[in-house]
Amino acid sequence: MSFSAWFQCISGCDGRWPLDEVRYRCPRCNDLLEVVHDRDALLARPPAAWRALFDERWRATRHPDTSGVWGKRELVAPHVREEHIVTAAEGASALLPVPGLAAELGIEEVRVKQCGVSHTGSFKDLGMTVLVSTVKQMIADGKRIAAIACASTGDTSAALAAYGAAAGVRTVVILPRGKISTAQLVQPLANGALVLALDTDFDGCMAIVQELAEREGVYLANSMNSLRLEGQKTVAMEIVQQLGWELPDWVVIPGGNLGNVSALGAGFQMLIDLGLITRSPRICVAQAANASPLHAAFLRGFDSFESVPAKATLASAIQIGNPVSWKKAVRAIQRADGVVEAASEAELADAAARADRFGLFTCPHTGVALAALEKLVAGGQVRRHDRVVVVSTASGLKFADFKVGYHEHRLADVPSPRWRNQPVELAAKYDDVRSALWRGLQDAGPAA
Repeated sequence: MSFSAWFQCISGCDGRWPLDEVRYRCPRCNDLLEVVHDRDALLARPPAAWRALFDERWRATRHPDTSGVWGKRELVAPHVREEHIVTAAEGASALLPVPGLAAELGIEEVRVKQCGVSHTGSFKDLGMTVLVSTVKQMIADGKRIAAIACASTGDTSAALAAYGAAAGVRTVVILPRGKISTAQLVQPLANGALVLALDTDFDGCMAIVQELAEREGVYLANSMNSLRLEGQKTVAMEIVQQLGWELPDWVVIPGGNLGNVSALGAGFQMLIDLGLITRSPRICVAQAANASPLHAAFLRGFDSFESVPAKATLASAIQIGNPVSWKKAVRAIQRADGVVEAASEAELADAAARADRFGLFTCPHTGVALAALEKLVAGGQVRRHDRVVVVSTASGLKFADFKVGYHEHRLADVPSPRWRNQPVELAAKYDDVRSALWRGLQDAGPAA
């Protein structure tokens, strides 16, 4: 079978553009583009055959099916020839049941989609493999691209630098100085990227990288480039596949630049179009209250959208006040009968720490999503018998300072960390240790 896809304007303007053309916005209305697939060609294969194909490829050992993204390549990037695929076995991440947390919340099932269990420790790998593979093929086909560039609050830069290094393509990363974790900063440095740290926030970095793309000819790697979203939409497809081709009732996802929820909505919609599912789960976008323009728009019924100055938040990767993908996000939320929630700094920190007590090690952005879930349960929107999937976007290991600060009670906006835990310091004496042992076990309550 022959499959194809192209860029098309999200506002419905006429025109189709090849995916290997350097283009990010509609030349007629300047709105964002999206990738549209040849639906008739995809429908020629029946739903049962798609399920069988994807199940056969799941976590396979042969290239490129080691990747959860490229295992669904016909629905993602049919334009990329196999010899140009740059992959680090991204995707196919665990959908981890957390029964203890579900029981404590009073609902039937909570699972965490561990997108941070990936090559560079975040979901950004899923989109970057598609974008960098496309650029590698463009260069092989004779197109002149000096470098790939991105603005980033950390995770995008790590993914771009790693995949660019693997492809042999120069990368440029523009970061807000002093506003990302040490682990996030060192990743692009280690992979040889040109790292520019600017005295501004993410929105300021984004404005500059867009100007560089327009005037200097570097290739833009942020999520306004729709190729990124094609890889990220496989999260939705994997969730359904991992549930035996059944749907959860809710999916809760952190939202910053809003590319991920846009991708999630596109993934569910594609499965609907192909007859693999009949509806979408409800979607909740979770924002940090200090950077929550989508939540404000939701409260107004989406009658307007206004950017805001993003205040500092522990969830630094979603500290974005002017998200580029807001129109796509609104469309995804409305299609899925979705909602938007916001979490304070204390709420997100406590929610992350609470989940950790059931065996997780959550990043602050996942903490935002977990706090949103707690609010949905308290408000009766998530009901007792609902099945909920929380999308974890990054590894907690990239945010060790956040974890240490919480348990050492050093986070300024978390005055009373509910789940704080500290080591008990003792002399090396058996009786002291024995007393501390039984006191500690008694304070912890009965075993589960």
